Amino acid sequence: MAPWGKRLAGVRGVLLDISGVLYDSGAGGGHGLRGAIWQLKRSRLKVRFCTNESQKSRAELVGQLRRLGFDISEGEVTSPAPAACQILKERGLRPYLLIHDGVRSEFDQIDTSNPNCVVIADAGESFSYQNMNNAFQVLMELEKPVLISLGKGRYYKETSGLMLDVGPYMKALEYACGIKAEVVGKPSPEFFKSALQAIGVEAHQAVMIGDDIVGDVGGAQRCGMRALQVRTGKFRPSDEHHPEVKADGYVDNLAEAVDLLLQHADK
Repeated sequence: MAPWGKRLAGVRGVLLDISGVLYDSGAGGGHGLRGAIWQLKRSRLKVRFCTNESQKSRAELVGQLRRLGFDISEGEVTSPAPAACQILKERGLRPYLLIHDGVRSEFDQIDTSNPNCVVIADAGESFSYQNMNNAFQVLMELEKPVLISLGKGRYYKETSGLMLDVGPYMKALEYACGIKAEVVGKPSPEFFKSALQAIGVEAHQAVMIGDDIVGDVGGAQRCGMRALQVRTGKFRPSDEHHPEVKADGYVDNLAEAVDLLLQHADK
């Protein structure tokens, strides 16, 4: 690979994944990571947190991060639930919600009577046969079925081990109904673009830092961004030999990525 100075030259903005990067789900963030965020936000670089978290509302997620000692506000976070609500309102869609109770408050202002679409997220234990079949039945009764998925991750890491994410359940409904879901969240280009617009940075001037080789790294690169993968969270050693996606760099953790950015970016 080229020297770090060349790989990070001209970077003006940073998009940061949260789970698996700032902390592992269910565990705290180390002092070094809190310090790294503090340094990054006080540099000349623009920073945006870009997450597919769909088991918690944005307010709950930020509250958790602040309790862990991170200096983050709701206005700095791009997450899929608010973006999905905007789409539902603009298109007059009334969803059957197959989502986690923790994120349900994000949809309080959405009409869910007589559903004409399905919204699926990381519903955890709510991914029962009955709930999946209810979603299937709603879609099959529609002339033009609409399935909106908050991300399409395959799995993520909890302290107890790897956990299935929304992607496998989204694929099951796609297969059963013969349709294609609309993804709101990473790796959707529109999701990355909305995060970049929030900090006023062009794709070629930005770098994504995440633990997901496909959703974070591959999604960002398809938008014209550079991307670093951290060897934390859901990272697997095989990611460094992925057949389709190669990160612009691999780092042991977020603190190392921030050190490199502060040395070489915006030069």
